[in-house]
Amino acid sequence: MTLKNRLVMPPMATSRSEDNGKVSKGILDYYDEKTKGGYISLVIIEHSFIAQQGKASDKQLSIADNSLVEDLKELATIIHKNGSKTVMQINHAGSATDNKITGVDIVGPSAVPNPRTGNLPRELTEKEINEVIESFKDAALRVKNAGFDGVEIHSAHGYLLNQFFSPLSNKRIDQYGGDVLGRIKIHLEIIKAVRNAVGDSYPILLRLGASDYMEGGSTIEDSKIAALAFEKAGVDILDISGGFCGYTVPGSKVQGYFSSLTEGIKEVVSIPVILTGGITEAQAAEKLLLEGKADLIGVGRAIYKDSKWAQDAIESIKSE
Repeated sequence: MTLKNRLVMPPMATSRSEDNGKVSKGILDYYDEKTKGGYISLVIIEHSFIAQQGKASDKQLSIADNSLVEDLKELATIIHKNGSKTVMQINHAGSATDNKITGVDIVGPSAVPNPRTGNLPRELTEKEINEVIESFKDAALRVKNAGFDGVEIHSAHGYLLNQFFSPLSNKRIDQYGGDVLGRIKIHLEIIKAVRNAVGDSYPILLRLGASDYMEGGSTIEDSKIAALAFEKAGVDILDISGGFCGYTVPGSKVQGYFSSLTEGIKEVVSIPVILTGGITEAQAAEKLLLEGKADLIGVGRAIYKDSKWAQDAIESIKSE
């Protein structure tokens, strides 16, 4: 996948899908508006649920059924016609949802309250973990069949895979718990299953909540171990964000507030790393790149608020 510049639009939930998670005209229009002119090199579509049990919210986009592929093709086509590449982010919410949304049991790696929501899940059995792995694999193949340029596995912001990664929510004593390599066993099995499904040349991204910024939570040292294992397993790009802290760093107002995490991860991997977090000015993005903090820059809220942000940013950098 060749990108024309280093600007990425990260996944941001729009809550514009139809009731069954199907692509709506509102979603098509939204991504059409954001990608006009092709100034954004890569657009990562908002997190889409891989199974009903993993649905995070009402009006969330779905990738849980083969019947959705045809409409998703239209979304990919619009973005491509505008000149940008696009990948879909696939997700399971785990204990970060409730049964009013899913209609089924709330599950997680362990029966402990979710540090963000307080929800108490039922612990997944190993058989159910295998079913989750299959759901990620099936979802990734749908993404490929819909014509997207790659797929991103979501393990950030306190959702299911992030719950396995974090010692705050993973208290398991079997093969899916314990040290970092135990806590990312499910990730490695998902990466392997997805790679087998989509083939060797199809890009796989992984969004990692690289620190919880909470006592007893995940740390950058955990994430360095995980990042190296993910690279070896076949991940092509690491997209770095927060864990149970969400997509912000408590008390930080600097642009690129996850840069200490991306810098640390770049020390141990050779694949590209995406940095997002509070970046609102093109010059700040350029500085972070020049300082080697990351390989790609994600600009979220600024693009969400202003659809011409990317055009203005690219033109301002060119004119300097």
